[in-house]
Amino acid sequence: MIGLSSNAVVMESLTSCAEEQHPSSLVTNCWSKNQESSGSQRPKCVRGFVLVHAGAGYHSESKAKEYKHACKRACQKAVDQLRAGAPAVEAVTAALVELEDSPFTNAGMGSNLNLSGEIECDASIMDGKSLHFGAVGALSGIKNPVLVANCLLNEAQKGKLSAGRIPPCFLVGRGAHDWAVSHGIPPCPSEKMATRFSLSAYKRNKRKMELAEGTDAEHHQTKKRRQSSENENGSGGLDTVGAVVVDLEGNVAAAVSSGGLAMKHPGRVGQAAHYGCGCWAENASNMNPFSTAVSTSGCGEHLIRTMLARECSAAMQSEDAHQALLEAMQNKFISSPFLAGEDRVLGGVIVLRSCRCVEAQPSPNIQGILVEFLWSHTTESMCVGYMSARDSKAKTHISRLPPGTVPGQSLAIEGGVCRLMVE
Repeated sequence: MIGLSSNAVVMESLTSCAEEQHPSSLVTNCWSKNQESSGSQRPKCVRGFVLVHAGAGYHSESKAKEYKHACKRACQKAVDQLRAGAPAVEAVTAALVELEDSPFTNAGMGSNLNLSGEIECDASIMDGKSLHFGAVGALSGIKNPVLVANCLLNEAQKGKLSAGRIPPCFLVGRGAHDWAVSHGIPPCPSEKMATRFSLSAYKRNKRKMELAEGTDAEHHQTKKRRQSSENENGSGGLDTVGAVVVDLEGNVAAAVSSGGLAMKHPGRVGQAAHYGCGCWAENASNMNPFSTAVSTSGCGEHLIRTMLARECSAAMQSEDAHQALLEAMQNKFISSPFLAGEDRVLGGVIVLRSCRCVEAQPSPNIQGILVEFLWSHTTESMCVGYMSARDSKAKTHISRLPPGTVPGQSLAIEGGVCRLMVE
């Protein structure tokens, strides 16, 4: 167990991505002798790994099953892509589409409504191989914002536009909507994106705001802090969904999508669309021994001011991934000088890092990809799911701060290790 600082609670639970018959193995080789066919001694290739999150905030026990099911489906969609030979960036997009389509997440369908009663979404994606990035902000009328972000990324990779113009990587508002439609992404009326839950949450929050206008400001702030621990299925607390992926070639990708804070001002763009704040992905290079991918969640303003995704990615180049993430969350987030005036710093991350290694068994000619995956949060809870392309089903977990700890001043960190075999 790592030594704890005064403002951190660490829950070290390294969970393997083993198959069901090997649940106790910490590091799982996705190969064994009983998997050999009669005519071949070669191990079966494992075509990648995915880790997803359904937000860092508050996940009620009554809705835990729905959050976990959304994560399981997202993992399965990504793995289906990986098994078909798709690159990491397409697999991570598939995971996000599934999370956006869930009515229980604050992304795409069922997103929080803003002050005007409208849905405006943010999303971004980054390809660790090309280092290209695509993002949309304050986007209305598109069911899956991540598809627009991915399309921007793909178009940028094609090179310059006519007359030498630089293709956009980040579009907002009406311009983003029109660009999406012109590139074949169908529009979806905003009223069809609202769900019964998001509409009732909007009405409830609107009543609270109207009542607050006639109260003393200090009393209102006290009331807000008290209500923050009583989130009814997260009326704004589940800020973001995201995913990180590594494919068979060792390429990584990351994506993030969000409906933003409840009752946000129209036009507000959260961390899910900002470069280095919502997600980050970077393949190993001469300078960096590890490939890294990060997706964040939480209070967008806190994540923007600390550029947490990029900070965590940089930290992952240290030898000990667990310790590096712990220190990054403590020093670059909770105790960041950029958030010195905040009494509660709220956020969470999922992190994946990988490197190639040569297996001594069963053959020195067989390469493996060592994948370390972690999640950490300062919020009351964070829902995650993970799966390798070898697994029959995804594993899910709702990580929670221990009772008695203070959200925004304490953190939890967990994760595991998986080894992918490559011929």
